[in-house]
Amino acid sequence: MRFLIVRLGALGDIVHAVPVASALRRAWPDAEIDWLVSAKHREILDLVPAVTNLIVVNDRREGSGGLSLLGAVRAMRGRRYDVALDLQGLLKSAVLARLSGARRVIGFSSQYAREPLASRFYTETYAPGGAGLRQSGPIQHVVRANLGMVERLGMSAGEPEFGLRIVRSPAVERTLAGIGRRYALLNVGAAWPNKRWPASRFAALARALHERHGLPSLVLWGPAERELADEVVGKAGGAATAAPQTTIADIAAFAFGAAVMVSGDTGPTHIASAVGTPLVGIYGPTRPERNGPLGRDDESVSRAAVCQCHHLRQCKLQRMCLLDIEVPEVLAAVERRLAATERHRG
Repeated sequence: MRFLIVRLGALGDIVHAVPVASALRRAWPDAEIDWLVSAKHREILDLVPAVTNLIVVNDRREGSGGLSLLGAVRAMRGRRYDVALDLQGLLKSAVLARLSGARRVIGFSSQYAREPLASRFYTETYAPGGAGLRQSGPIQHVVRANLGMVERLGMSAGEPEFGLRIVRSPAVERTLAGIGRRYALLNVGAAWPNKRWPASRFAALARALHERHGLPSLVLWGPAERELADEVVGKAGGAATAAPQTTIADIAAFAFGAAVMVSGDTGPTHIASAVGTPLVGIYGPTRPERNGPLGRDDESVSRAAVCQCHHLRQCKLQRMCLLDIEVPEVLAAVERRLAATERHRG
């Protein structure tokens, strides 16, 4: 069997789709499993052993090292896929999945696709159940919604498995040698402004974790976020250290070793969830029932129940609901998560 998974980006969304590749590999150990991905987001898939081959599409950056859209279509058609799974649900991804030449092209029904017209390009559609992205009411976690698509192939999806490789670079080893092997990981940035909890509150949380639990904090930062990380470190009174510039593999390694991670709804959060890091997620415009951590004892602090901006990049209100989440509430969630880890060790 030869499969194509279409999920071009973004980082967290790709992580949410990884269990599909793992499930296909379990069911068809000798299958070829390709993934169509944007050049910007290919790095995470280098950590996924279930994937056979990447077809990398140029993004908007010059020299990104991928194929043109036409080149990607040619590459896909040359592979002669049996099944293409579009886990993105956009018109662009749906058209590319259809142009792959796969005999079966499966994607989300119009109620669940990000762009409802995408469903017209599939040979088969899948409705995971629960509320759609733009609806209120009970909703499935996105990982389980993605994983359910493989049931259209006559197999049981099973529990999500990620299987990300952990690779500790020299930069990771040097950093951990400096802060010790027990630390909290704070991810302070986010691509969406309304997903960012204030830096001053992260700093106060770092101080509290150091004073109450002896935990130093390592502060992750991404492109254009170094000043934000420096603000947290500067206000934390010696309780926090900025991480070095990281690769995706470094993020996974730092997360894998952390006693707990605190973050908004961002790619690093979902990497941490995939490698089993104890997590506390801070949620504003997105729903933790859909996007939250999967661990049994993980915690989510959310204002999603009252948020009027579900899955919108810009808030419609003058004051972001994330600003209503105060440090004591997050600290209490972190302490519950740390206590759960200790119970399991006992």
